Amino acid sequence: MLRIAVLISGSGSNLQSIIDNIKENKIDGKIEYVISDRSDAYGIERAKKEKIKTYIIDKKIYRGDISDKILEIINGKVDLVVLAGFLSILKGDLLKIFENKIINIHPSLIPSFCGKGMYGICVHDAVIKSGVKISGCTVHFVSEKVDHGAIIAQSAVKVYFEDTKEILQKRVLKEEHKLLPKVISLISEGKVKVINGKTKIIE
Repeated sequence: MLRIAVLISGSGSNLQSIIDNIKENKIDGKIEYVISDRSDAYGIERAKKEKIKTYIIDKKIYRGDISDKILEIINGKVDLVVLAGFLSILKGDLLKIFENKIINIHPSLIPSFCGKGMYGICVHDAVIKSGVKISGCTVHFVSEKVDHGAIIAQSAVKVYFEDTKEILQKRVLKEEHKLLPKVISLISEGKVKVINGKTKIIE
């Protein structure tokens, strides 16, 4: 059984999708910890309802020490770290000890619309303004360079002329709720391998 820590900053809708998939036996795993960098993140309430251990490591207080505090909590106790709308940047020993064991869901098709300043609704705003016809979401491993870790899986959605950033966000979020649990399930089954900086899904 895969031991999981989920890191959040907001409503926790992707966290809920993981919880639901575990309940439905679609993921052979257990969420050991939910950690938020914001005290007002609703995802913490979702975790408490499921009696999951929760921690708040407020970025306003811990600032550059967030990664070290997370490592103190999870080191040796989880197999996979899932960034589900987590906005703080991870660094240091956490990335080394959990190399290829931290995944993130990003609301665009990386390498487009990613990197510094590209998070949340900002991504969808940039997509709308660019005029591209396809967007989507990406699950990737986390590395020292933001949004540049090996891509595991992607899901595409159409972008329509009439779309607002809010409408597009909802459409992409539906795909996030499917894609993230699917990737976690593949990892729990040992089907995701990183070879020469790229991922291979073993069928």
